[in-house]
Amino acid sequence: MKFGAVPLAEAEGGILAHSLHMETLTLKKGDVLTRAHLTALQASGLSQIVVAQLEAGDITENEAAARVARAVGGDNLRRDEAFTGRANLFAHCNGILVAEPALIDALNAVDEQITLATLPHYRAVVEGEMVATVKVIPFAVPEHIAKQAIGSVPVGALRVAPYRPKRIAVISTLLPGLKPSTVEKTLRVMSERLAPSGAQIVADERVPHDTQALAGAIAQHIDACDLMIVFGASAITDRRDVIPAALTQAGGTIAQFGMPVDPGNLLLVGEIKGKAFLGAPGCARSPKENGFDWVLQRLLADLPVSAADIRRMGSGGLLMEIVTRPQPRSGEASHGEE
Repeated sequence: MKFGAVPLAEAEGGILAHSLHMETLTLKKGDVLTRAHLTALQASGLSQIVVAQLEAGDITENEAAARVARAVGGDNLRRDEAFTGRANLFAHCNGILVAEPALIDALNAVDEQITLATLPHYRAVVEGEMVATVKVIPFAVPEHIAKQAIGSVPVGALRVAPYRPKRIAVISTLLPGLKPSTVEKTLRVMSERLAPSGAQIVADERVPHDTQALAGAIAQHIDACDLMIVFGASAITDRRDVIPAALTQAGGTIAQFGMPVDPGNLLLVGEIKGKAFLGAPGCARSPKENGFDWVLQRLLADLPVSAADIRRMGSGGLLMEIVTRPQPRSGEASHGEE
C-alpha cells in the first residue's frame, strides 16, 4: 500500500487519510475519493492530498478484518459486518468465553497491522455481549499477511461454552453462632448466581457442623444432583476439617484445597460419584465476585477445572483490596471470610 501526499490529479480512487472540512465539502477519514470530490477540492484551492492507495496483492482493511474474524470466531459467536477496519464478535448465548491467551498472542505476533483483542479467558458472558474485536490498523494490508494471521491459530479459536441447566444440591452446616438469616441470605445469593445458567437448586439441606452428619447428607443427595455445594458454618482450615473429611467419608475425593484468588482462598474442590463437589469459602455468601465464581461458572458450562487450573489463577487473582488483609484473621467471623 502506498501512503502519502499526492497531486489531486493522481488521487482518484485513493483512500482519504485524514478528515477534511471545507466550506462546500466534508470528507471523512477512509472515504474513497471520486472525481467529483477532487473537482470540489481543487475549487477550494487544494493542490495535493494525503491518501492511501492499494497496490497489487493488497486487500482493504474491512476485507482483512472480516476474514480474520470469520476464521477465529467459533461456536456461539456472532460477527458484525466490518467497518473502519474493525470486526466485532458477540456472544450468541450465556456462557464462558474460551480465549486461550497463547492463541491470542500468536495471532498478534504475526504483524502489527492486524490485531485481536478479547475479554479475559474464561470470562462469564451474556448473550449479546461483545467478547472480541479484530482491528486492522492501516487502510489496507497485503493479502498474504492476512492469511498468515489466519493460519497462526486454529479455526474457531474463540468460542463461548454455553451453560448447561444443572441440578444443584446445597448443604449448609450449622453451629450455634450462625444465624438462620445468614443461611437464608446465602441461598438467595446462590440462586442469583445460578440464574444466568438456568441451573436450579433441587435440594436445600441443613445439618450440624459435624463430619458424620454431613457425610450422611452428602450420600443422601448426591444421586439427585449434578453438582453439590456445601456452605460451612465455619471456614475450612485443613484437609482434615469437617467438610473435606465428610466428603471422603461419603466416598468422594479431594482435588484441591485452597486457591490463589482473594477473596476465595479457602475453596475446596472435589468429586463424588463423578460429580463435582465444592466446599464454598465464606466469601461465597456475598454476591461480590470471588474465586468461587470462577470455578462454579466453568463447571456450569461443562468446562473441567483441575487442581492445575486452579493453581494457575493467581495472575489476576487479587480481586479486591481488603484493608484488614495484613492480619485478616484477627476480625474473622465464625463462619469465615475467605
